Amino acid sequence: MTLSVHTNKSAMVALQNLNNTTQGLNEAQTRINTGLKVAGARDNAAVFAVAQNMRSDVGALDAVGMSLDRAKSIGEVAIAAGESISDLLVQMREKVTAALDPSIDTFSRQAYDADFKSLIDQISVILSNAEFDGANLLNNSLGTGIQFIADANAARTITLKTQNLSFGGANITLAATASLGTVTLAQAASTAIQTSLDNVNQALANLGSDLKKVEAHSNFVQKLQDSLQAGVGSLVDADMAVESARLQALQVQQQLGVQALSIANSQPQIILSLFQG
Repeated sequence: MTLSVHTNKSAMVALQNLNNTTQGLNEAQTRINTGLKVAGARDNAAVFAVAQNMRSDVGALDAVGMSLDRAKSIGEVAIAAGESISDLLVQMREKVTAALDPSIDTFSRQAYDADFKSLIDQISVILSNAEFDGANLLNNSLGTGIQFIADANAARTITLKTQNLSFGGANITLAATASLGTVTLAQAASTAIQTSLDNVNQALANLGSDLKKVEAHSNFVQKLQDSLQAGVGSLVDADMAVESARLQALQVQQQLGVQALSIANSQPQIILSLFQG
């Protein structure tokens, strides 16, 4: 081996190895600090690109989940209102049946009529308040239904169909001006209430079916998000047990590299001994 004061090959090799060890040590420390083995495109461009696309899907599904949560809230409010209306129609039928009795006096008929009209007013109040976030499925203000996004690309939708429970409509055929003032009026109201009650109960069944569909899709979206997040984790998350062991090994290698560099740097001192008299 040539002894030179200008070139120390041993020191060069030792320094290269020490630099490599230090670089690996910095990488291990970064992974431990961030918990990621792929924190950016520089770490692994292909994996980072795939992970970013999956992260974008997860973010988009957050918006889908919020849309479906809104759908569930709107549907739940509509069902609660519809059930209350159905209960009131049951009470109205009781009043109508009582008013069909030809033996009752005028005072009693007026009392039944007052109760009947009070129930009509209650239904009107419920209809006007069956609203969530500006959407009312029962007062015929939304056309045939309201759509909500169902996938990350907003290419598909899921629909909550409206159920018109307004007086004189397709479901509640009873007029808002109905009265029990006479037996004839009570008979007309009785027929309309029976039809309306059947229609309202069917409308509630339709609402329940739509809401169940929304809830099932919402659960699917949540599971899909969980799967995507797990997929991202498998791509970019660091194995902390592996990184801990690697860190300890690199720390030992660094200490040995420093010692090796120190030994290599001391070799030129041998030259001085060659010139001592």
